Amino acid sequence: MSLTSDQMELREEDIRKHYAAALFLLQGIDHSPRIATGNATPRPERSPGIGTRRAFRSTTPGLVTRRPVRTESVHLIERIEGADGDALITPLQATVLNVLRRSLAIALCVGEQFAERTGLSDLKRTNLEGSLPPAKSSEFSELLTAEALVSAYVWASATAFHLADHTTEESVEVGEVEELLTENGQLALHGLLWELDQDIAAHASTEPRLVATIAAFAEQVMDRVAARATTAGRLEPFTRASWRVAEKGFTIQGFSPARAAKSSTLTMTFKKPHEVVGNHIAKYQAMRLAKMLMAYDFERRLNPFADLGGFIFTFMGDGKPGTGKTTLIQMMAGLLHEYCQVAGYPFRYQNLSTDNIDSYQGKSGQNAKAFINSIVDPSVIGFGTIDDIDQLAGKRGDRQSSAGQLEITAVLMESFAGANTVVRGNCTFGMFSNYPENVDDALRQRAGARFLVDGPQTREDYIDILHLLMGRNHDIPLGDHDLYANQEIKRAVARSFEAHTRPHEDGLVRVFDQVRSDIGELDTIAKLGTYLKAIQAADDRFTGRAIKNITDAVKVRAMDFELPDAWMEDPELFLFKPYDTKKAMIEELRRPIITEMVLQEINRYADSEFRYADKSDEVAIETAVREMGRMEEARRRYAQSRD
Repeated sequence: MSLTSDQMELREEDIRKHYAAALFLLQGIDHSPRIATGNATPRPERSPGIGTRRAFRSTTPGLVTRRPVRTESVHLIERIEGADGDALITPLQATVLNVLRRSLAIALCVGEQFAERTGLSDLKRTNLEGSLPPAKSSEFSELLTAEALVSAYVWASATAFHLADHTTEESVEVGEVEELLTENGQLALHGLLWELDQDIAAHASTEPRLVATIAAFAEQVMDRVAARATTAGRLEPFTRASWRVAEKGFTIQGFSPARAAKSSTLTMTFKKPHEVVGNHIAKYQAMRLAKMLMAYDFERRLNPFADLGGFIFTFMGDGKPGTGKTTLIQMMAGLLHEYCQVAGYPFRYQNLSTDNIDSYQGKSGQNAKAFINSIVDPSVIGFGTIDDIDQLAGKRGDRQSSAGQLEITAVLMESFAGANTVVRGNCTFGMFSNYPENVDDALRQRAGARFLVDGPQTREDYIDILHLLMGRNHDIPLGDHDLYANQEIKRAVARSFEAHTRPHEDGLVRVFDQVRSDIGELDTIAKLGTYLKAIQAADDRFTGRAIKNITDAVKVRAMDFELPDAWMEDPELFLFKPYDTKKAMIEELRRPIITEMVLQEINRYADSEFRYADKSDEVAIETAVREMGRMEEARRRYAQSRD
């Protein structure tokens, strides 16, 4: 996982100097379709899920049927103004045209800067003069392709970003983009504008459908270009750079879509920390994580906690039904919502649910990717949850897993710990399950922290939760009990961490006792490493990723301090400080790492893995026993029928 780089400002004057060229593209261009088929007359409406373009086009040289080359005029201004059949232009149509002009100007500006940074501008001039050396022809061609991809993606990303405030519940299926030409940046924009014209003619019969058509087309362009960019060369100067347009905060970060910095509307019932009874470690870490997220620096686009190595990007909360997982989500979302309101930060919460599993091939993966992109948006504080992940994400090799579930698994694995995963520290993802043993092993191990959600445990916990849930509409006396004293977080957490000085699961206890009897107290790196190897020998699923998760948890423990509540209540004390100042303030609070921390985190993580394995094995055994019983009964009945 990598961290973000500093951004460069895309100056307003550099964008506006391309307005004339952008307007020319909208007023009228001639384009000869190379790949797509279509005409300027409205195409018949089709049912959702049925493509509106050819499903297959041969790319084998010599097998493409040639057709007469035709040149078509594209006048997008006229097309948009006349989309609703009214002779007068409406305010929304004018807004759409302004969005398209500005997006084209931004794309032309970035394309120009890309050409200057890569030397493509010099090669173009040399080529115009007819003096391009043959040795440079391959580089020239690759750079032109890269320029085309950059221009197309930036235009689509800017269009989707600036239209976000004008979208409605209306949706349009435009199908896959075909006329993506990569000879050069100018031709790429020509092809896309021609195809957008075709889609507007086919779908944009009303103003909401006009916006939905353009937004859907922009999303399809981004998907297609991003896929094409994975095999193209000469793109490093674009993917490693970051630009920011001051107006409206539009950002360009490689082939990642920019999202408008809007908070999501939350309708859930928030819970206060004292309303989460039991679950002390889970509650404590959730409270600390909420404050960690607020340390994110919007200018630097990086969190000091992520920089220092103590940030939780993904975590898994598991426990029996009814132990408080939903309450934990409500508490953490409520804290973040409250903190962001005080600081004036946009906050976005979203849950990936079973509603996102779709019967259409590829749609489930698209839904999951949209969920990820919405939460990782660097312009917001994000909290994403995947509740009942064992039902949502399929387990590879399980014949009961649907294609849609497996698509979601693949997207989550790549997003949580893939080669292109970027951890800025502005968001976190929580996976929750009653049956974590049914979650794919590789996906489960991508949870950097484990929250055991075990609910109320002690007599005091049960008195507290009974009093809490009874409400106030009664006169029953409390009795001899110090209400909520057992929920005092620091004391409860200290007890919970100390309880992990020894493991809890029987299988791990045997490993722990054997290692200690062989080498004594686990008080050195070598002895702790020996213990880890013994765990791996007992469970081969305990891999290097598990060690990384443990060390990450230890680093989080080094940050085992509570950011003062006053820092959240008065943003000037901490939140609005410069990045380097915030980082220094956090470093002053950091604790040293000690042996007890490491041992406790090893036991906490390994306990969870053994717990999952034991449950998984037990479920498999019970299933096998039931199958054997059925077969035995079938043989008995079969024998009786033969008699």
